[in-house]
Amino acid sequence: MHMEQVSSSSGLDQLESRVRDDLARIRYATGDWCEPLERDGERVLDVAIIGGGQGGLATCFALRRRGLSNTCIFDQAARGGEGPWVTFARMITLRTPKHVTGPDLGIPSLTPQSWFEARYGVEAWQALHKISRQDWQAYLDWLRDVLALPVQNDRKLIDIDWRDGLLRLTFQQAGGAQSHVWARKMVLATGIEGGGAWHVPDFIAQALPASRYAHTSQQIDFAALKGKRIGVLGAGASAFDNAATALELGAGRVDLCLRRPKIPSVNPYRWMENAGFLGYFADLPDQTRWRFMHRIYDLNQPPPQDTFWRCRKHENFAFHTGTPWLAVKETADGVIVTTPHGEMTFDFLIIGTGFVIDLTRRPEMHRFAENVTLWRDRFTAPKGEESEVLSSHPYLGGNFQFLPRNAADPMAPMLAAIHNFTFAATPSMGLSGASISGMRFGVERLAQSIGRELFVQDGEKQLQSLLDYDIDELVSLAPPV
Repeated sequence: MHMEQVSSSSGLDQLESRVRDDLARIRYATGDWCEPLERDGERVLDVAIIGGGQGGLATCFALRRRGLSNTCIFDQAARGGEGPWVTFARMITLRTPKHVTGPDLGIPSLTPQSWFEARYGVEAWQALHKISRQDWQAYLDWLRDVLALPVQNDRKLIDIDWRDGLLRLTFQQAGGAQSHVWARKMVLATGIEGGGAWHVPDFIAQALPASRYAHTSQQIDFAALKGKRIGVLGAGASAFDNAATALELGAGRVDLCLRRPKIPSVNPYRWMENAGFLGYFADLPDQTRWRFMHRIYDLNQPPPQDTFWRCRKHENFAFHTGTPWLAVKETADGVIVTTPHGEMTFDFLIIGTGFVIDLTRRPEMHRFAENVTLWRDRFTAPKGEESEVLSSHPYLGGNFQFLPRNAADPMAPMLAAIHNFTFAATPSMGLSGASISGMRFGVERLAQSIGRELFVQDGEKQLQSLLDYDIDELVSLAPPV
């Protein structure tokens, strides 16, 4: 549960002083080194970061640590609404263990534990099981402020263009006005749905009015569902989270249906939380990466034990394994759902079927989505190990960059300048920006790669800077008196 603040504001004040001191102690070689550019009288960003959630904030901080502060983060949400935590996430706590770190980049004073102890006290941290989603958002908000990260809210990316070796990004602002930004590189840190779109099966979307169903990623008026019969489709954690929320807010009955013969129980994310996998997965050969991901995607991520019991404790809750939905129709009595075991009647449906990876579903990528290499373009799975889901993901280069389907594609330089730090990167890069568990390792690789590419591109300029360097260090040949 979300905790009440028990420590005085002096606790956070003292922590912020520690942060400033820590960063001052390790500031060596963090000064800017990229030569400023202008285009049409406007400053050109070295890196534009799309998404102001945990991945975008951590990326911006990591780039600054490498001397790249000419960056800016853009997020379509209003301040405080970045990411899912206080918008559509309906879990009580994070699903990751409380000791997992990420946006801190290994600096102790910036860790979630340090923030939590400063706000609530050491004993509260020791007693804590997992961090609440509200506290996680508050921690990210604090991190943004204490590091003074440059974020522009209410900026929705609607177009990505390539002009004379630079990215030209078009944003729609609140109210409809448009603005443009030039950048040498960009990072897509747009989370779970950043590689496609949330998924509602066609047989549901085409048969029912929007008033009869909602995806778990949408805003849902649970108060209006009091006393109603609710059908939930899906076996993942979000399906159970939404079922629990409906039950807690007075739903008459909730039935959760899944196609699997049993609820998943093994969580591969706990296995993946080791430095070997997190740091080096991306360097494995294609077939090995495929087999890793085939197993991970097959296992899926089960609902945490506390989430399951959150539903199971209600007598008006039931789950039905081996019960896919085959068809739906609206009648005077409600929504009739056809399953292999007969029909079920509900007043409202909650769809927990996740998302699809499909770059063509991203309006901002309309210029180049068809040009991007997918796993299906580069790899043929061994017989019996095929996966349409894995095949749909972009096949990324070792720096998280998009690759062209055709090496001679004139869009190849543009694709190389776009680094995909969304969930869609998982088969290529492992856990990264959309995962707290893998963020630190992914961010370090991403920032190092971007810095390397910019320095190499500017190699001649950097050499000239050295040739022009004439600051005397030896200023006197006479001995001191």
